[in-house]
Amino acid sequence: MTHPGVALTFDDGPVPEWTPRLLDALATSGAHATFFVVGERAAAHPGCVLRALAEGHDVQLHCHRHLRHTTLGRAELEADTDAGLAALAAIGVQPGRWRTPWGVLGPDTEAVARERGLELTHWTTDTEDWAGADAAGLLALVAADLRPGAVVLAHDGIGPGSLRTGCGETVALVGPLVAAARAAGLEAGPLPRVGVATGAAT
Repeated sequence: MTHPGVALTFDDGPVPEWTPRLLDALATSGAHATFFVVGERAAAHPGCVLRALAEGHDVQLHCHRHLRHTTLGRAELEADTDAGLAALAAIGVQPGRWRTPWGVLGPDTEAVARERGLELTHWTTDTEDWAGADAAGLLALVAADLRPGAVVLAHDGIGPGSLRTGCGETVALVGPLVAAARAAGLEAGPLPRVGVATGAAT
């Protein structure tokens, strides 16, 4: 699905050390984003998810555990997906989008997505922030791709294979990235919502 601006998307959270700082940076910039969250992390840190929703961000499914779909049988994939959906449902989130770990699809991914009413969602440009570059380097990787409908991938958590130990440079990227989008005449925001993602603070 296309959209008129640049979509900011963040995977692998929520993480209490970094997600609130990222939310602060987005608030300072007056921008919103879509968070593709890890179910077990959302269950452990629901306050981060509820804050994101309360501040106008969108929350969607990444996984329950960060596993490559090509390593999972159908039953394992269904179990992980359903666990992630249940973890989000427990804090009032009904995802309509699903970005799989590493963006990798297995032989059963599309069927499982279809059966659960989830739209598989990729990205168009990648900050590669997991590799450890500074904010200027991250911006340089995506600046030329900031055009209408662009979907920028970054991370507010540390996933398997990450070469960095923290997300400080991703936090530092937010302001310059939003400014670069606006300089190109584009607003930075979340992906169009295709699911119900409203928090139930219970």
